[in-house]
Amino acid sequence: MNSAVKHRSRTQSAFAAFRASRVAMLCLWCLVFLYAMALGADFICPYSYQDEDRNFSYCPPTAIEFMDHGHWVRPFVYKRTMTFDAVHRRVYVVDRAVKYPLQFFKHGRLFSVDRPGRLYIWGADARGRDMFSRIWYGARISLSIGLLGVALSFAIGLLVGGIAGYYGGWVDGVLMRICEMFMMIPGFYLMLALRAAVPENFNSVQVYLSVVVILSLIGWASLARIIRGMALSLRERDYVLAAKTLGVPDIVIICKHILPQTISYSMATLMLTVSSYILAEAGLSVVGLGIQDPVPSWGNLLSDAMHIVPVIFAPWILLPGLFIFIAVMCFNVVGDSLRDAFDPV
Repeated sequence: MNSAVKHRSRTQSAFAAFRASRVAMLCLWCLVFLYAMALGADFICPYSYQDEDRNFSYCPPTAIEFMDHGHWVRPFVYKRTMTFDAVHRRVYVVDRAVKYPLQFFKHGRLFSVDRPGRLYIWGADARGRDMFSRIWYGARISLSIGLLGVALSFAIGLLVGGIAGYYGGWVDGVLMRICEMFMMIPGFYLMLALRAAVPENFNSVQVYLSVVVILSLIGWASLARIIRGMALSLRERDYVLAAKTLGVPDIVIICKHILPQTISYSMATLMLTVSSYILAEAGLSVVGLGIQDPVPSWGNLLSDAMHIVPVIFAPWILLPGLFIFIAVMCFNVVGDSLRDAFDPV
């Protein structure tokens, strides 16, 4: 056993230290759960993200009943009817004479109820759309934009930083000046400026891809500068000099011998950056410059919470903010733990 520990590589030792952190593993499994729910939204959610019923505007969460007159029965929900009280506020009256049993594995959904019944696990939005369904469909946008944006900026930053550090000289000077041009502009204002350049007639897919590109253009410069510093020292290593002597092409040396040595730092940076991209997408969507309704994202779902009156009477519309908080915290904890594991000093 001691021999096995002794012959562990640095990477294996780092991942072992990461797995030893209970908080980090809990956050990692939480992220796995969020992504699994997002991928399975078509099956798990009782409704499509576009399914609406204006008769149930801001309907509160539905209670699922398991007992009827003291006996266990098949799960069901009572009928609800919207009316108005004396001061013209929405009031939902429960009609206990009409029941809608839960239907399982019907119409390709894990559970649902037959119409005209409605099942709102986490309440409804202003247009009577199920918040539970829209949150998990919105997770597809918010969580994937973070990963795709980071992947693109990660690739650009690694390549630019690796080239600058490997060649040095005027190549390094030109590339670093370009990085500084991007870095000296405040990120949020640069993001708004780039988004303003996107045509207004773009459809949802085009807007999604535009946001990915915008986020990647914001984040690559700082990573490139750090990778450049690491490449400056790595290019003097014996194995790099040996590869040069053997006539290995420069691009192969950069991609196979220099950049892989930066992965330990890059992994931690990647996880920490994803959370900032999730917040950036949410910020764009809240102000109406990101993903547009009816396609949900956690950011545009929060746009209903921009006014105090809906929040007071329908506090469940703040739930997307809770999921943004959970995702951001989990990515930050995982990123910090990876950084500590790879660089314990």
